[in-house]
Amino acid sequence: MHEFLLPLIQKALLSAGIITDKPIQIEQPADKKFGDFSTNIALLAAKECRRNPRELAQEIIQHLTFQPDTIAKIEVAGAGFINFYLAPIFIMRSVEMVLDNGGGYGKGSMGNGKKALVEYVSANPTGPLTIGRGRGGVLGDCIANLLETQGYQVTREYYFNDAGRQMQILGESVRLRYLECCGEAIDFPATHYQGEYIGEIAETLYAEHGKELLEMMDISLFKKSAETTIFASIRQTLDRLQIRHDSFFNEHKLYTAEDGDYSANQKVINALREKDFIVEYDGATWFQTTRLGQEKDKVLIKSSGEPSYRLPDIAYHITKFERGFDMMVNVFGADHIDEYPDVLEALKILGYNTERINIAINQFVTTTVDGQTIKMSTRKGNADLLDDLIDDVGADATRLFFIMRGKDSHLNFDVDLAKKQSKENPVFYLHYAHARICSLLRMGIQETGFDPTSSKEHQLLRLLSSPAEVQLGFALLNFPDMVKTSLRMLEPQKMVEYLHSLAELFHRFYQECPILKAEADICKARLFLSAATRQILRNGFRILGVSAPESM
Repeated sequence: MHEFLLPLIQKALLSAGIITDKPIQIEQPADKKFGDFSTNIALLAAKECRRNPRELAQEIIQHLTFQPDTIAKIEVAGAGFINFYLAPIFIMRSVEMVLDNGGGYGKGSMGNGKKALVEYVSANPTGPLTIGRGRGGVLGDCIANLLETQGYQVTREYYFNDAGRQMQILGESVRLRYLECCGEAIDFPATHYQGEYIGEIAETLYAEHGKELLEMMDISLFKKSAETTIFASIRQTLDRLQIRHDSFFNEHKLYTAEDGDYSANQKVINALREKDFIVEYDGATWFQTTRLGQEKDKVLIKSSGEPSYRLPDIAYHITKFERGFDMMVNVFGADHIDEYPDVLEALKILGYNTERINIAINQFVTTTVDGQTIKMSTRKGNADLLDDLIDDVGADATRLFFIMRGKDSHLNFDVDLAKKQSKENPVFYLHYAHARICSLLRMGIQETGFDPTSSKEHQLLRLLSSPAEVQLGFALLNFPDMVKTSLRMLEPQKMVEYLHSLAELFHRFYQECPILKAEADICKARLFLSAATRQILRNGFRILGVSAPESM
């Protein structure tokens, strides 16, 4: 919202003859007593001008000119900060734009004509989705939503790992359970997948084939059956959280040569070898990262001939560049924190602009029930399943709790809190604010004849000037900046925090300002302010992927 101040300050500096190469910074003070906006340009320019910063600030103020009913007051504070206090009528006039633009308020154009790829979830199809994977799924989905608000053409992609050692173990696990179905005594390895779902897949194969597969040593059929069944389950779970993908990239494509050419993986090895970054020893092929100042080289092909995670990841990212994406966002779990820097280094060596790649690492999730932390293991088959969490607390609570902490912070998912019907539960608190406004507007229509669609009466908002009204109105106008900040930081948590503070301001306004019992025009004005608040809540909910209940 502060954009209108920038050219006016620039003009004042020019008019005052103040020459500086320092950028003009405009911020919102945390404490409203220091104004709605503040700039430190006088402090920054004082040294160059060899002037006292407070005197310089006063001179800048003398050359500032504004449209009427824009700025209520300007003052110099501290060592030379210039603080701006907006006129209430200017704030309320601006709130009219929220009502006029509706669902489009907060949308931008910086991504127009640009393509963005967001890769998220990408869980190996070796078992049902766990809670940890769910956090990355919601984070990626919200980031994709944020990109779309800014005009990007977004592709949501799932990197489907249908190759590698874990898939081999999956196939072997199903085959061994199938042999048990056939009456064979099996010493099941602890290294294999233990979950009940493995047995269920084996039982399905037995029901279809009987003992026909008893002598089959090739695990391809067992692996394919498990992969198909598990991935269908993963997609069903994602659907419950309204998480969708536009494309699915199969890892095996990177291992396969086409028309006599090299595979994508081998092309990476060849290209890095040409750059003298490949070395072979101990029977393995290594990325010579010691040349980059690292303590150890990183294996790309193990002595067994199996690629490490780094090699196909490098090849996969090359396909993203080849597909012409202007911006790429990778949502990874904390287990990738050591790997992805090497992938980026390899891409740089091969000439790719890694500034187009953005990494969002989300930390681990633990679950607390009755104050006790539940520790689970995917391999042992007692994983903390995402489906179970959704069953317990609902999709909205699941999504919002995953992103109400910063992605860089470990998340403790408090199941008891997520189920509470009180203001302590942030999901309930936000839903309650929206439902309360919906109820208020219904009553306004019934009791006063209020017409929320009457754009001609939006100007009644300019009658409002109390602190509770003005603070709520000002907060509404911060929504577009909050969308951009959340996207820049790849941090939907900022949106959650903003919406929570907005709900607090609305509840305060509701308590301090009579609405339905106010004089007719004031009543309508406050109902329009309420409607604008509901609109911003809805716009934010849409980004976060949660519902907007109209009653509770």
